[in-house]
Amino acid sequence: MRRALLIFALIAAAFAALIASGADAAVARWAAGWQRDFQNGLAGALRALRSGDPGAFAWLMGLAFAYGVVHAAGPGHGKMLIGGYGLAARVPALRLSWIALAASLGQAGTAIALVYGGMLILGYSRTQLTGLAEGAMAAVSAIAIGLIGLWLVLRGARKLMARRSRADHVHDEDCGCGHRHGPTADEVAAAHGWRGTLALIGAIAIRPCTGALLLLVLTWQMGIPAAGVAGTIAMALGTGAVTVAVAVIAAVAREGALGSGAGAGGTIARVVPMMEILAGSAVALIALQMLNWI
Repeated sequence: MRRALLIFALIAAAFAALIASGADAAVARWAAGWQRDFQNGLAGALRALRSGDPGAFAWLMGLAFAYGVVHAAGPGHGKMLIGGYGLAARVPALRLSWIALAASLGQAGTAIALVYGGMLILGYSRTQLTGLAEGAMAAVSAIAIGLIGLWLVLRGARKLMARRSRADHVHDEDCGCGHRHGPTADEVAAAHGWRGTLALIGAIAIRPCTGALLLLVLTWQMGIPAAGVAGTIAMALGTGAVTVAVAVIAAVAREGALGSGAGAGGTIARVVPMMEILAGSAVALIALQMLNWI
């Protein structure tokens, strides 16, 4: 158990140190430079598409997908939350991957709703839409992520307290309490229901991608809105490819930290709460740092 906690503590510490140390700043500058190049390439692809050039649509979709990949590779809230939750909770890798993909597609849906709702109903300009996404919506997203982190911490602490309370009770064949000394691996993995899933997706999806907003506004103004919607979905798939990879890595790292004792109920009951507390603390710290960026 001690080895598992030590390995996991090192993983969680590295996860939080990436943000706290400022090492992500270089990645952010690189991503920002690439995004400027994307805007230039996007303008050329849109002009070719409106002119009816063959292959222009495929060019636009490929460019949008690549943008999503690079955008997700830089500092971002989506992969941080998915990674942190994957380290904290024994969610199967496949399920966590679907959550990551759904969150990325949710961001696309938010961008589409914001642009068309903002322009058609409220008459917002591109600057106003971007300001709303990078201001209020980013703040709400960071707060939601921080609350999920705190929830993981509190959930882990409650499990530890409950286990300590049960440990004070002496069990024998005649006690009649029906107590079991910890959940099975399958029971722990199934303990995360639809509420947690919706919270994860919502915390990520509430903040749309700025590149998607730009694409949607430009295609609206150029009279090719369908291309903007398709490109936004392609961006989401590119982002989702990265977050799915993070989900798988987090799940593998978590199971590696648990090691050979993962199948023992008592070991799980002791280790998993500590994992939730450590990862939840890291997620909460990252959310606090996100608020400082806004």
